[in-house]
Amino acid sequence: MAYKKLKLWFDHELAKLLSEKIAPHYPAFPATVFVSTIRENVDELELKDRVEFIADAFADYLPGDYENQLAILLKTVGPRNPDGTGMFTEFYWLMPMAKFIEKYGLEHFDLSVKGMEEVTRRNTAEYTIRPFIERYPKKMLRQMLKWAKSDDFHLRRLASEGGRPRLPWAPKLPQFIDEPAPLFPILTQLRDDPEKYVQKSVANCLNDILKDNEEPGRELVESWLPAESKECRWIIKHGLRNQLKAGKDWAKEIVNY
Repeated sequence: MAYKKLKLWFDHELAKLLSEKIAPHYPAFPATVFVSTIRENVDELELKDRVEFIADAFADYLPGDYENQLAILLKTVGPRNPDGTGMFTEFYWLMPMAKFIEKYGLEHFDLSVKGMEEVTRRNTAEYTIRPFIERYPKKMLRQMLKWAKSDDFHLRRLASEGGRPRLPWAPKLPQFIDEPAPLFPILTQLRDDPEKYVQKSVANCLNDILKDNEEPGRELVESWLPAESKECRWIIKHGLRNQLKAGKDWAKEIVNY
């Protein structure tokens, strides 16, 4: 999905769509004002700012406190995404909800975790989760490990993707750049995952770790040997791609183990 095309979807037409989704669950929603507010303010904004502006409008125009507002929004989400694709096509409209949770839900851990789960089953909460990791590191890591054991592949992917130290389009996670070991139990849990959607995330998280912490990352991968499943072998090879490209002998040895 091209950035410019995706950006254009976050305009007053999306505001109309969101209003239609909200109205059955909150008939008094001021749709006309909501749509006008979006129309008059987003044209000069870039994608991330458009998403945040719509999230702020949720806070302004939905009734009550965060708990009540989130409850209304979660009633709009519809069926789960059965695939590992479509998050930025069929389910792009959930991005403002993810931002709403990220920005307004930090003081409501349990409610926000439930919100992240519902969003990520359709779109993704990989950006939403990061301030929660910073605010509640131990608590969030326990939740991520729980997700890594889930039957839902969307939640398993979130467990690794949300913790990536250098996730594109997102602020870095300095604590995992300084010390990546807290992520290792999560990645180890996922090393044989049958879903390619999850495998790619685990490999990319490993790749992020190796950029700053080659020796700990190497030790993690060595602890997975012998890699008995084809899934684990694929994750290792893809995760070590930069080391292989750089001609690192240790990476070649691991891949050929």
